Amino acid sequence: MTTGQPGAVTAPRTLEPSSELSTPIERGGFPCVGEGPLAGGACTARPVEATAPPAARRRIVVRGIVQGVGFRPFVHALATELGLTGHVTNTGEGVVAEVEGAAGALLRFGERIRGEAPPLAVVEAVEGEDIAATGDTGFSILPSHSHGPARTLVAPDAATCDACLAELTDPADRRHRHPFLTCTHCGPRFTIVRALPYDRAQTTMGRFPLCPRCAGEYADPADRRFHAQPIACHDCGPRLRLLAADPDDPAGTPCPVPGDPVAATRRLLAEGAIVAVKGLGGYHLVCDAGDAAAVALLRRRKARGDKPFALMARHITDVEGMVVVGEAERALLTGPVRPIVLLRRRDRAAPGAPVPADAVAPGSPDLGVMLPYTPLHHLLFGLPGDPPGPRLLVMTSGNVAGEPIVTDDAEALERLAHLADAWLGHDRAIQVPCDDSVVRISDGEPLYVRRSRGCAPYPIALPVPVRPALATGGDLKNVLCLGEGRRAWLSAHIGDMDDLATQSAFERAGAHLETITGVRPRLLATDRHPGYRTGQWARRHTGGRPLVRVQHHHAHIAAAMAEHGLDGRRPVIGVAFDGTGYGDDGAIWGGEVLLADYAGYRRFGQLGYVPLPGGDTSVRRPYRMALAHLHAAKIPWDDQLPPVGACPPDERRLLARQLERDLNCVPTSSMGRLFDAVSSLAGICHHAGYEAQAAIALEAAALAAGEDRGPGYTFALRAGAGTGGADLVADPAPVLTAVVADVRAGTGRAVIAARFHTAVAGLVRRCCAVARERTGLGTVALTGGVFANTLLAETAAGLLRQDGFTALRHRQVPPNDGGLALGQLLVAARKRGS
Repeated sequence: MTTGQPGAVTAPRTLEPSSELSTPIERGGFPCVGEGPLAGGACTARPVEATAPPAARRRIVVRGIVQGVGFRPFVHALATELGLTGHVTNTGEGVVAEVEGAAGALLRFGERIRGEAPPLAVVEAVEGEDIAATGDTGFSILPSHSHGPARTLVAPDAATCDACLAELTDPADRRHRHPFLTCTHCGPRFTIVRALPYDRAQTTMGRFPLCPRCAGEYADPADRRFHAQPIACHDCGPRLRLLAADPDDPAGTPCPVPGDPVAATRRLLAEGAIVAVKGLGGYHLVCDAGDAAAVALLRRRKARGDKPFALMARHITDVEGMVVVGEAERALLTGPVRPIVLLRRRDRAAPGAPVPADAVAPGSPDLGVMLPYTPLHHLLFGLPGDPPGPRLLVMTSGNVAGEPIVTDDAEALERLAHLADAWLGHDRAIQVPCDDSVVRISDGEPLYVRRSRGCAPYPIALPVPVRPALATGGDLKNVLCLGEGRRAWLSAHIGDMDDLATQSAFERAGAHLETITGVRPRLLATDRHPGYRTGQWARRHTGGRPLVRVQHHHAHIAAAMAEHGLDGRRPVIGVAFDGTGYGDDGAIWGGEVLLADYAGYRRFGQLGYVPLPGGDTSVRRPYRMALAHLHAAKIPWDDQLPPVGACPPDERRLLARQLERDLNCVPTSSMGRLFDAVSSLAGICHHAGYEAQAAIALEAAALAAGEDRGPGYTFALRAGAGTGGADLVADPAPVLTAVVADVRAGTGRAVIAARFHTAVAGLVRRCCAVARERTGLGTVALTGGVFANTLLAETAAGLLRQDGFTALRHRQVPPNDGGLALGQLLVAARKRGS
């Protein structure tokens, strides 16, 4: 995969070309995953060179990610080099240039403006028209102006470039150790933009007047910071500030710490403190990952349970002894996006590994690792000549569990008071909260678990046009989606909607997306679940607009279809496995095989219903789900079985009566809950402190089994009810019977886990084979949060490919509810007419 700069990581495939284009468009330094216009597919444009007269003036509009990436300086330099006169400016529709000169020079200008764009630019369209010559004698950059709605694209935040990093570490450079060092090729973009066109006054940098030297660089066409809107230095700000509790104040009121804030923060981290550090998109809670006591303290304060922490490493070499780093992972780690990359832990850490991996990510098969992406991060690790510092830092979102990431300084002092010992903040405001993106490599391609910083607000290319619409997503891992024409803009990760602060963040995210895209939605789409807060919000805010309710798993499948460019004229076999989705019959679905296109679906297959006793209580206590599955399969609750022993006697008696009388037991077909049940049956996880903990632990055990695992278990397939229900029902009773037999025989947990994964992958294969026999369909979409399990997803996809299917997996949006809104958008558009 070619990229615009060495080591560049791919963000999700984006940007549908405008309908006016007709020639291939080049891409810039933020390439995109998959097929499509930015991955070498055909986009169209009215070629600038096609109608250029021997000597003329042309008005050229460049659309795409062309603001905040040094595009106007690039145009200025190119025009000057070619001897052209005229001017360039930012507008709501993109970058607009008027160039005048000889025909040959105009021809070369048209060729090079596409092929030599700055590293962070993505040129979507170049449109040109002849206008009357004016006789300009020079070339200038004009002030930005905007008439009408914005139609350009905002760049994501980008990691510190090599040129800026060299200045940061150079004692002779005036920006040596400047924590806000940036240029046109790197630094904050999306998180500081208030409105378009993208100019300093329209960002949170607008309150910092440029010092004379920065102003000179900003105005110098030969300088790398020519019209770099976040430009700054030690003289003009922003500035860091470290606050810590005054030991002489009984109330512990935070007060400024004298001296160098970075050096003081490094000392605090070395002493075992937890520091709230303000980043690009919000605060992180930071401690020395090599200090087991500090890690344990952070885990207790945040009530984290066993949920893994993310690590930031100074260099890749600092983690290679603990995890497997392939070339694809290395590209992700070192590219401009710098997400958290989930890396498989080695069976045994190499001697001298810098952190105890089990303290950072207990029970997880992966470690989440990222590299520094701001100057401040590099400073925290220390520059050459500094005293030795940490090799790895825990970097976890600065929030209380379930709440959005904290961005405001005053709010950080209040909401993080019981979590942090000190606060390293600064006076540059964060306009848009933005958590770190989380991604892993699966089958050689990126698989996003969370699409946020570095990706948002890249648009997704749509295979069919849609009317202006807003899709609200789900209540877990909420991401909303705004769409118009052939583009869909997904917000950054917002969070779980249980908390009022998250609901407020949801509203702000929607308003900001409307501001920077110019899209005014005339249609709303939301989940069918009657209790979802996103649905309640949509009902309150229709404003007379149509509201389309989209079934949860239909939306998952539609999202997978959309990102693979399917226009919906032919259905797919959609395998949607997750934890919870509201079904047409009022049951909790989650083990579904749907025959679906954008217009509708038919429930072809399902996992057999079992009772879900007590709703969320059984989600938090997998042993309850195991006992419910045993009850449904008519397997006695033998005291030798791990979930029976894990369930307190009083609770067990109440649960038995509840199941016998079917009290507060909603039926569920959830594959996620079956993973929970088997995890408990195998004695792996009985209590889930975070979402999918039992399933993650089950995958980790399966990975440890190696090849010596024997045959997998087998589901029973039987005919379903047909009309109003599924044609095919997968009965898990034979699987549970086999698991119980293995447990009683003393079979190892890892073997049981591996055999179960084999059974589920085999079930996918069998269901799809029956569906193809009856319908002739040959394309399968694997979607839903269960398919974030790469062992299952890779095995199932491999079996399907062996059988001649086309297997679609998510590459641009997460398979979990973080991708739900994209599917809602496509389904709603088809139901209401695009």
